[in-house]
Amino acid sequence: MIANVRTEIPGPRSQEILEMSRQFEPRCMSEQVPVVWDHANGAVVTDVDGNTFIDFTSGVLVTNIGHSHPEHVAAVQAQAAELMNSYDFVTPWRAKLAKKLVEITPPSLDRAFILTTGAEAVEAAIKIARKATGRHEVISFHGGFHGRTFGAMAAGGRTGVKRGFGPVLPGFLHAPFPYCYRCPVGAEPANCPLHTTQPLDTLLDTVSCGDVAALITEPYQGGSGSIIPPPGWLKMVFDWCQERDIVFILDEVQSSFGRTGSLFAFEQEGFVPNLVCLGKGIGSGVPISAVVGESRLMDALEPGSLSSTCGGNPLCSRAALTAIEITLREDLAGRARTLGSLVQSRLESLAAESPYLGDVRGSGLVWGLELVECKKSKVPAPQHARAVIDAACKQGLMMIAPIGYHGNVLRLAPPLVIEDECLEEGLDILERAILSL
Repeated sequence: MIANVRTEIPGPRSQEILEMSRQFEPRCMSEQVPVVWDHANGAVVTDVDGNTFIDFTSGVLVTNIGHSHPEHVAAVQAQAAELMNSYDFVTPWRAKLAKKLVEITPPSLDRAFILTTGAEAVEAAIKIARKATGRHEVISFHGGFHGRTFGAMAAGGRTGVKRGFGPVLPGFLHAPFPYCYRCPVGAEPANCPLHTTQPLDTLLDTVSCGDVAALITEPYQGGSGSIIPPPGWLKMVFDWCQERDIVFILDEVQSSFGRTGSLFAFEQEGFVPNLVCLGKGIGSGVPISAVVGESRLMDALEPGSLSSTCGGNPLCSRAALTAIEITLREDLAGRARTLGSLVQSRLESLAAESPYLGDVRGSGLVWGLELVECKKSKVPAPQHARAVIDAACKQGLMMIAPIGYHGNVLRLAPPLVIEDECLEEGLDILERAILSL
């Protein structure tokens, strides 16, 4: 057994630190299970009380190469002793990372701008599109999540991210996203208008002032419940943009570096976006992000028009370059594909057995499980989702707090290096927790 929970949850030491957190930190962060992480290796997390957990979070889709990969750690340690920040002064590691990002993406993506967070990358991509086109409107989608800064928040398509922080920035137009399990227009896939570009045409005809610079979307909507659009939809939207000279921005902060079974999710869709936002898995634990895009757009920026205090710092750049090399050398995208087939088989069997598991969706090593009170009514069951996460935690499986419009979706995203027996044990715990409802 890999998972080993020897205390109550939370354990005594965790209780002390959680109380410290409650006293000195604002309660603005998401409510996770009451476990205080101490250290982790690969796909196993150990808390401050010595309990070990199988990690199905990857720290919210970050540690694709696993926690504390020795080669990654060595790169961070070595660079920390040499140079950690240089502002906009070029370092070998930033230049090497930019070169690597251009090399591993299609030829049309020939510039890479290194930043710190996913939201910062989204903000930069929007600025690049506006600057290059001279236009200002941005189309995005209901349910989208692009970050919590004001531009990224305005692009987002869920109230929870915006509530109490308004007014949001003007110039953002939102279209419905195809959520087939809960179709917003109540249609069947064969005749659903959301599977066409009709909603986008309607936006242009009714809401837009004729000044659209860009469209931004995720390959799948992570925060809204791992919602995957129908096959061909992304390519169709891309083509629609190209016909109208609208910059297509793909937010791959969650989905890149092997997570969905290919290095980048767009590789499975048969097109190349104009700008791609990267984050999370690019650094596998260090804070770094990037925009990779076409020089015809990115070269429109004048010197000094975009910059970041810590963006592309040598420590994070070297760590990211090491993480990418590990991802490629160990073919973690291929591993995610192989293990994803195993996960899909297990989850579909579980859905057939459980009266509460309404929908299973995902690819590679990112999956969403939507829990309902009844499969016929599809009434969301957030209480079941929370109960499963709590029960699984007590048995040694770590999962992120429920996601989705109704807080009823479980997200599974283990590190891509997870060993077969560790993955199977984690799925066994998940199965027991769901069938105990």
